[in-house]
Amino acid sequence: MPRLSPVVTVLAALVCSVPLIPPAEAQAGEFLQRQRRYPRVEAALERHEDALADRFRAAGAAWPPRDLFIRSFKAEAVTELWAAAERRGDPHVLVRTFPVCQNSGVLGPKRRQGDGQVPEGFYRVSLFNPQSSYHLSLGVSYPNAADRHHSAGQPPGSAIMIHGDCVTIGCIPLRDGPIEELYVAAVLARDAGQRDIPIHIFPCRLDEPTCQARLAADSAARPDLAAFWDGLVPGYLAFLQTGAPPRVVASKDGTYKLEPPPRERRPLVAADE
Repeated sequence: MPRLSPVVTVLAALVCSVPLIPPAEAQAGEFLQRQRRYPRVEAALERHEDALADRFRAAGAAWPPRDLFIRSFKAEAVTELWAAAERRGDPHVLVRTFPVCQNSGVLGPKRRQGDGQVPEGFYRVSLFNPQSSYHLSLGVSYPNAADRHHSAGQPPGSAIMIHGDCVTIGCIPLRDGPIEELYVAAVLARDAGQRDIPIHIFPCRLDEPTCQARLAADSAARPDLAAFWDGLVPGYLAFLQTGAPPRVVASKDGTYKLEPPPRERRPLVAADE
C-alpha cells in the first residue's frame, strides 16, 4: 500500500472518525428532490441515471431500484451492489461490482477508535453525505450493539463511510465515478421507499476454501477471532441459500442472530461484468 502524506492521513482520519449528521427524514418521493439541491448529486444523476437504468434492466433487476443490498469483501477488495429482481419473488441479482481502490488495516473486525480497521459485520446505510470531503459518501451504521459490546468500554470509533477518492483509514473508498453510481442507486431506492439499505462487510468470501484456510491460519492463536468469524457465517450463507438479504440483528451480547428465518427462493443470478 502506498504511504500517505501526513496531510492526507489527517484528512482521511477526519472523514472516517468525525460523526456526521444524517439528513432529515423524508417521505417517499421527497428524498430525491432534497438530494438534487446539491450540485454533486445533480451532476451524478445526469451522468449515471440512464446508464444505471440500462444496467439494472439488463441484469433482470427492478427499476427504479428496489430492495438494494450492498456487500463488501476486504481480502478481495470489492464492493457489490445487489437489487431485487424485476419479477417479485425471484432471487436478488448482482448489478455491479466496484473495486475497492485502497485497503486499511488487516482482516478482522474494528474494535477501537483509531485502530485503522474496516469493520466486519452486518450494517445498513446510516446517512447520505452529498458534500463529503471525498466527493460523495454513504454512512455505515458502525458501531452496532455487537460492536459496542466488543469495544469493552473503550471508544469504538464512528462515521465509517463508503466514499469516493482513493485514501482511507478505516473506510471503503471506491473512487469518485463508482461512488456516484452507488450513491445514485441508493438515493433512488430511498426515494422509492426503501428505508433501510443493508451493508454486509466480510473479511473474504466465507464459503470459499482459500478464505476458510486464511481465516483458520489468522485465528489459530485467537479463539476470540475464530468465534467472531464463525458468527458471520449464518448471515453470509442465508443470502446464498435464499437469494434474499437476511434480517440480521446485532445483539448486546456481541453476537449476530437471524430474525426471522430466511425464506426459500430460487438460486442466485449474477449479472455479467
